[in-house]
Amino acid sequence: MAALKPFFSLAIFIAHFVSSMAANRQMLMDAETNDSDWNEGHATFYGDMTCAETMQGACGYGDLFKQGYGAETAALSTALFNDGRTCGACFKIKCYDDPEWCYPNVSIKVTGTNFCPPNYLKKEENWCNPPLKHFDLSMVAFTKLAPYKAGIIPVKYRRVPCSKEGGVKFYIKGNPWWTMVLLYNVGGAGDIISVKIKGSRSESWLSMERSWGMNWQTGVVLVGQSLSFKVTTSDGKTVEFDNVAPADWKFLQTFDGKLNF
Repeated sequence: MAALKPFFSLAIFIAHFVSSMAANRQMLMDAETNDSDWNEGHATFYGDMTCAETMQGACGYGDLFKQGYGAETAALSTALFNDGRTCGACFKIKCYDDPEWCYPNVSIKVTGTNFCPPNYLKKEENWCNPPLKHFDLSMVAFTKLAPYKAGIIPVKYRRVPCSKEGGVKFYIKGNPWWTMVLLYNVGGAGDIISVKIKGSRSESWLSMERSWGMNWQTGVVLVGQSLSFKVTTSDGKTVEFDNVAPADWKFLQTFDGKLNF
């Protein structure tokens, strides 16, 4: 009987593990079908299927395909963009309550990469004016929800975690007296609320100021020092990226932080 005890212990562990996995799957299914955490808004698209017009943008990411965002992107209305603080956040979107145009049982996941500016002179259909929640999608993303002829569609949306491959990326710009760093490929919450930097000759962390989008800057001279970063996302999670850039780093270089959220 003593020899059977390890076997029974292993069997109990496996049963508990399988039960936990099933419970987690059920929780995910319940969350997916529960509309209580979905918000209502609208969506349209800009550009064509090449997505050339969706490149660059108010978050500062530049070439969205090169940096891993692809066509699954959105320009956010004033109420969602939050003066650039929502750059990098991910949303799940589904067409809603428009049987003429909505593709049924379809949802997409997009990252906020640009700003849809308001038009206060236009009296009607001011989709990007506050307080409206609006997504200006790439044409590729929009046509997964509805045919392009739909133009404007009602949607339901919610924030979801961002899934990114590899580490957070740090693109360093500026000059010897001023350093700006673009952070991209950020997982988890996706949007950043705080960035601190430390040179190898610095005694403490220095807070960087958000310049625009996801570009963060400092006037402290850091040339000739290896650089570390401490980044906090909007959900309060902080990750320390040690020695991201070596002491001989150059401006206009990108460095992989190796870690992610």
